[in-house]
Amino acid sequence: MFDKLSDRLGGVFDRLRGRGALNEADVREAMREVRVALLEADVALPVVREFVDKATEKAVGQSVLKSVTPGQQVVKIVNDALVEMLGAEQSDLNLAVAPPAIIMMVGLQGSGKTTTTAKIAKMLKAKQGKKVLMASLDVNRPAAQEQLATLGTQTEVATLPIVQGQQPVDIAKRAMQAAKLQGFDVLLLDTAGRLHVDQQLMDEMQAVAKVSAPQEILLVVDSLTGQDAVNVAKNFGERVDLTGIVLTRMDGDARGGAALSMRAITGKPIKFAGVGEKLDALEAFNPERVAGRILGMGDVVGLVERAAEIVDKDEADKLAAKMAKGQFDMDDLRTQFRQMTKMGGLGALAGMMPGMKKAKAAMDASGMNDKLLIHMDAIIGSMTPKERAKPELLNAKRKIRIAKGSGMTVQDVNKLIKMHQEMATAMKRIRKMGGLKGLAAMFGGKGGADLGGAMEGMHGLPPGAMPPGMGGLPGLGGGAGGLPPDLARLLNKKK
Repeated sequence: MFDKLSDRLGGVFDRLRGRGALNEADVREAMREVRVALLEADVALPVVREFVDKATEKAVGQSVLKSVTPGQQVVKIVNDALVEMLGAEQSDLNLAVAPPAIIMMVGLQGSGKTTTTAKIAKMLKAKQGKKVLMASLDVNRPAAQEQLATLGTQTEVATLPIVQGQQPVDIAKRAMQAAKLQGFDVLLLDTAGRLHVDQQLMDEMQAVAKVSAPQEILLVVDSLTGQDAVNVAKNFGERVDLTGIVLTRMDGDARGGAALSMRAITGKPIKFAGVGEKLDALEAFNPERVAGRILGMGDVVGLVERAAEIVDKDEADKLAAKMAKGQFDMDDLRTQFRQMTKMGGLGALAGMMPGMKKAKAAMDASGMNDKLLIHMDAIIGSMTPKERAKPELLNAKRKIRIAKGSGMTVQDVNKLIKMHQEMATAMKRIRKMGGLKGLAAMFGGKGGADLGGAMEGMHGLPPGAMPPGMGGLPGLGGGAGGLPPDLARLLNKKK
């Protein structure tokens, strides 16, 4: 969502870093460009004005201008201001009450409210082990209650049985009674929406809130609607005591202004972001990580967490044992491709890695998209089990057969073989350096230690799930199998 804004800000900060010493005029010029970039991203004018004024005041201070790395200091100031604008800290759901904790979902029709209800229910069940009940209070939209029941079946979350003709307040009372009697930890109330804010919608919503006294009232808004989403949030916030906001379609091609304006204008925290249509495509909204992605600093912690959810522990342990013996065959490489696909593909992974914005742009420009992973998987699938186990068997005749079988060219087969060799070599070097944790420690400082601990906690995370594994992909540059430059330099020193 923030790609255009990220590119604009990245250009501004690259110029700052490249100048060395800075004077006040340089900083003010850069902040003017930041202002324009935020306005073009559809961030509300009052929010932009306050943001730029605060950041400029800090950035023109003597401690920054006389710093050894003034450009980096300015970037840090903008990052901190961005985090503050987004809400400073991650805001979790308040479930520390006598069960059932009641979460009321509100919003306009078409914002993704019902699907978001199911996503939150699935997340609470899978990650927190909660016993969850969902109830649809939408008696206006055709088949709305049936839709939630279907989503309940897909997520294996209980839904309140449908009683035709019952009104929202009565459904809420019945749901509360059922949740108490059956020992549910959380009750999610999916209320009705309208195409626009009107009196009937507000009256119904207030009546349900009065009878259910929910611990959380979450407003679901479509981030693609831009500043209109902010207006909707203001209107709802004036009628009910909202506790948080859920932004849907954050993976869409929008300018991102709504997300950046929402917290500052409404004063309500953004608790979740919908990042896809699948029922597990919901992320807790973490201001620091979002700011990091916008400014091209990546989101390594988010990457590690995503990998920890996707990577199969048994497979990872098997691969770790093979690597300890210096083994890494085509089946292992294929496993990496499939795990990378599950984690969102090349673009998503590159966007979460520090300093990889330019590499991602280069990948896009060269047509190196997620189809590459599919093509490489097809090539490996055309090999015999013996060839996958021993790639050194692949002579010219075998390569021609594999190319024909996979619908690719011999050149593509050769690229895959080279990629495998480079990844195998890189993994051996990393192993000699004490594994992923030892490698992370070489970056020094608290961040390196945190990253090392996170890596270690992933049960021997396989190479394809972290930056080193992406290094084997062609076209990413670097001297050690296409690894990011800093990492490549470290590995080359160990030769």
